[in-house]
Amino acid sequence: MNDAVQAPVTPAPARPTCVVNCSLYNKQGKLRDISLDEISDVLKVDDDSFLWVGLYEPEDEVLEKLQEEFCLHDLAIEDAQKAHQRPKIEAYGDSLFIAVNTAQVIDERIRYGETHAFLGPRYLVTVRHGASLSYSPARARLEREPEFLEMGPSYALYAVLDAIVDNYLPIVDEFKDTLVTLEQDVFTETFRRGILKRLYDLKRELTYMRVAVTPLQDVLSQLVRTTSPLVPDEVHLYFRDVLDHSVRINETIDALRDMLGTALGVNQALVTLAQGEVVKRLAGWAALLAAPTLVASWYGMNFKHMPELDGPYSYYILIGGLAVACFGLYRYLKKIKWL
Repeated sequence: MNDAVQAPVTPAPARPTCVVNCSLYNKQGKLRDISLDEISDVLKVDDDSFLWVGLYEPEDEVLEKLQEEFCLHDLAIEDAQKAHQRPKIEAYGDSLFIAVNTAQVIDERIRYGETHAFLGPRYLVTVRHGASLSYSPARARLEREPEFLEMGPSYALYAVLDAIVDNYLPIVDEFKDTLVTLEQDVFTETFRRGILKRLYDLKRELTYMRVAVTPLQDVLSQLVRTTSPLVPDEVHLYFRDVLDHSVRINETIDALRDMLGTALGVNQALVTLAQGEVVKRLAGWAALLAAPTLVASWYGMNFKHMPELDGPYSYYILIGGLAVACFGLYRYLKKIKWL
């Protein structure tokens, strides 16, 4: 029987439910989880470690606590409390504040949220609002590849932005597949109102996505060009890679919107063409009925002196003449494809 004494397991520090993670990292990897009260004490220690705090729809008290621990600017905290910020990047003293839009598919609809990030010399704070996937895969990626932790919290910011941009890719790919299916439905023989509605809904969703993705390029461009000491030169390359992905997504969205506009125009043209064909057929049958209607109205005027009424074969001759005239008109209308 093994009597070896196991080292006691340090319990995770208690923290509010809105705090997803509050972890300390150094060049070797993750050190430990800490409480919010320990933040200022950890930052006082002059070493190569940094903090990553992740929040989801935090209460005002938690943000005020973080403001106290990290000495964050009042305006930045005010922006982080509101989930309706335009994508931007702002410098406050020795820290950067970044706001970007996120997207998530919920109940087969695209929902949009926001992520606000505070980047400092030794910390990264991410605040998620609304529809936004967890950044735990990004944290796990850093923990699996500790060599990138040498770049500090700016690389953690890259991992977050990369996850945000990559999350748009499957949504755009799904739009591509949907558009291909709708293009096939557009050329069906029968008009279906549902096709037009789906085309409109798809174009509307793409417009919303373009509004979310296009400003993200400006934020990434500023991060690529920034000379702030918070973003080392070696991290600029990674931000440039995310920028390239966002540009490709934006270009794909524009192409899909153009194709959807064309599909809507083609659908409208086909509907108009189908209506024209119906009108032509109705006009053709009306022309066929016009000949016997003219003869019937002619003899319905009840004139007393109509010589052909006295002939013994006049009725049969009239019927034959009408049949020949209707047959000739029918052949002509078939030839010009009105019937």
